[in-house]
Amino acid sequence: MALLCRVAAASLRVSRSRPLVAAAVRASSAGAQYQHILVEKKGEGGNVGFIQLNRKKALNALCDELMREVGLALDEFENDPEVGAIVLTGSEKAFAAGADIKEMANKTFQECYAGNILTHWNRVTTGKKPVIAAVNGYALGGGCELAMMCDIIYAGEKAQFGQPEILLGTIPGAGGTQRLTKAVGKSLAMEMVLTGDRISAQEAKASGLVSKVFPASEVVDEAIKCGEKIASNSKLIVAMAKEAVNGAFELTLAEGNRLEKRLFHSTFSTDDRKEGMNAFVEKRKANFTDQ
Repeated sequence: MALLCRVAAASLRVSRSRPLVAAAVRASSAGAQYQHILVEKKGEGGNVGFIQLNRKKALNALCDELMREVGLALDEFENDPEVGAIVLTGSEKAFAAGADIKEMANKTFQECYAGNILTHWNRVTTGKKPVIAAVNGYALGGGCELAMMCDIIYAGEKAQFGQPEILLGTIPGAGGTQRLTKAVGKSLAMEMVLTGDRISAQEAKASGLVSKVFPASEVVDEAIKCGEKIASNSKLIVAMAKEAVNGAFELTLAEGNRLEKRLFHSTFSTDDRKEGMNAFVEKRKANFTDQ
């Protein structure tokens, strides 16, 4: 109980306002005790899950416990029938400035290999519900990797992306060399990974890393709007669409087309496909039931 009180007090110091803090405290009361993130539902219908990294003094450095909390929050939203999409964000100064180097500095090869460190970060990629990263400020190292694990990236106009691990005598370890290359191509990925240089939000958009750039004060709201739009569709069909698009990153063109066809054919066994097409023919709004 003392721990819970300290968590609540710390959260209230971060922000007196508002529903975000209240929701984070309520989440703790319900059983999930979050120390490093704030969690609530957003959107007019409460259909967008919202996770905010909350280690501001450490520029949201991704310590092990923070990432475990992110996984727990994702599990909660994945199991919530009201939630159709999830927004993940940090502060205006830093989405996440990287992994927690102090936590890693003294680890040995044996500890890293036996413990398979960073593997649990992949939880961000395994859910059926789309995750939208709203990135302001620094998204460096593990922070850039975390953003790339999400399905959509919206960036504030002053956001910076980079994989500076080479400057620390190591390499990216949570997908940076793989996802960055698939997103921006070999040449730019190689330059970023080998030099540690950063790219701006505008360069990230031009290279295909992010889909849209907004003023810093608007990026979170725009991400929530995108989440609401996604959540207004059939959650069942959204999950199929997400699976099909993600297949393009791991399959050959022929295999990907086969997956797409199978998923497309599968939609014809759902009530929502029938409702969507009937609504189109009848010129009315579809009423999806996620069935």
